[in-house]
Amino acid sequence: MKLIAGNSNRPLAEAIAASLRVELAKATVHRFADMEVFVEVHENVRGEDVFVIQSTSYPANDNLMELLVIIDALKRASARRITAVIPYFGYARQDRKTAPRTPISAKLVANLITVAGADRVLTLELHAGQIQGFFDIPLDNLYCTPLMVPDIRNNLGTDDLMIVSPDVGGVARARGFAKRLGVGLAIVDKRRERAGVSEVMNVIGDVAGRRCVLVDDIVDSGGTLCNAAEALLQAGAASVQAYVCHGVLSAGAVARIAASSLERLVITDSIRPSEAVRVTEKIRVLSIAQLMGEAISRISSETSVSSLFD
Repeated sequence: MKLIAGNSNRPLAEAIAASLRVELAKATVHRFADMEVFVEVHENVRGEDVFVIQSTSYPANDNLMELLVIIDALKRASARRITAVIPYFGYARQDRKTAPRTPISAKLVANLITVAGADRVLTLELHAGQIQGFFDIPLDNLYCTPLMVPDIRNNLGTDDLMIVSPDVGGVARARGFAKRLGVGLAIVDKRRERAGVSEVMNVIGDVAGRRCVLVDDIVDSGGTLCNAAEALLQAGAASVQAYVCHGVLSAGAVARIAASSLERLVITDSIRPSEAVRVTEKIRVLSIAQLMGEAISRISSETSVSSLFD
């Protein structure tokens, strides 16, 4: 087994390698003067089981192109099997046609990864489950629940706790958290007028006097979480925290969250935390290195990955 890292999240790749007690393979991934991606692998990978660790986060197009070029380099170097390890799968929110003459970009990206030469994909908390069907190669989709549920139990306890979905689409995820913790479930019904802007409409469930925990897969602008927190407090919640897998946190999201009614936002390092995230007291980062490392080990040894979530 060999691990190769792109530039999107080198610290995570190093942590995954450390959890597996292996060294990252030596490779050069850099840009020419005109920003073309150049890759050179400095180790023999012929006949090897190779895992390429690369989140396609901001800058999404650059990081996606890096992933594709690394896969192509490995394919031409006769690697036995190439697994694209994509902790954050960019373009996942474009999983269907939302209006006439719009793309399904998640399917396009799936095609690109497949045609580049990947034999399988390992990702974390896909925005939409149907994206698994966009690939014609095996895909393992991990979940944040084994990481976040113990953290919630250890840091918050379960007395007067209420798990809350910030929208109707996330109810299944929130129900999974609530079931594992043995607590109640509430839903924030919102109407999104345009991309990146949400308007809270109603809270479904009795949250009065409860310590609410919002759970979601992606926090981008932070508007949904901040509006949901405000709505829950107005409905009588005692406090509001949030657990979100992927901290995209674009534009002024960190400042927005810092100034919001949220007591705490917990994210993972599937996307490399920015300096603003690292210095903000309201945001805490959980490492997914152990979870991803265990999944990589199981794929390499051809054992069950789904049993991680039993």
